[in-house]
Amino acid sequence: MKLRKKPYGDANIIGHNLERIRLQKHIKQKDFIAQMQIRGVDINPTSYSKLEGQTRIATDKEVYVASLILGIDINELFR
Repeated sequence: MKLRKKPYGDANIIGHNLERIRLQKHIKQKDFIAQMQIRGVDINPTSYSKLEGQTRIATDKEVYVASLILGIDINELFR
């Protein structure tokens, strides 16, 4: 597992929680991206990394699908 090289940004408020929960559930980033793509989210590894790193805005669809994949209430991403 690679460690984050850059500090978290401030473009969204879910990125850090998304990364934390994904890692707690032992889901690899590439597998998570594939699950998002299967569910209709057009995202690539660079864009996803920026989402977790909070350096780009998260779309409503990305937030919704991420909560479905993780099996959590959507509000967990905002805590």
